[in-house]
Amino acid sequence: MEYLLNVIRQTRENFIQLIEGSTVEELNVVPAGFNNNMIWNFGHIVASQQALCYLAAGLEPTIEKQYIRPFGKGTRPEAAIGADEIASIKDHMRATIDQLAEDFDSNKFVNYNAFTTAFGVTLTSTAEAIQFVAVHDSYHYGVAATIRKVINNK
Repeated sequence: MEYLLNVIRQTRENFIQLIEGSTVEELNVVPAGFNNNMIWNFGHIVASQQALCYLAAGLEPTIEKQYIRPFGKGTRPEAAIGADEIASIKDHMRATIDQLAEDFDSNKFVNYNAFTTAFGVTLTSTAEAIQFVAVHDSYHYGVAATIRKVINNK
């Protein structure tokens, strides 16, 4: 599990570098043909990890709901995200994985409400959810990197 958590950490560090190399304006651009932007994808992986690992296990999320609701499954960017909120999401990007590792190691996850993801993968435990988070984070990092390329080619 430690290896997998380190893969997630590295993907998130790569995502942070992508965000830090972009302006606030670029992060909020929804290019033609897309239904979201770079910062939505950034916030979405934090929100999704909380839903997949904590909420599905019947536990309270470890971050404020203001960082979950706007970025949850089925949402789209509704307003521009400012620099202060971007910094907070970046802090959560790192802290949520460290907290997840601590909670997993301390056996905090006892129950899990199995469900099938939009990817068609059925998750039956938090351990499986953590494995899926690695895939999900990578997917959304790739979407954000593509958006950045589209924006920079204009």
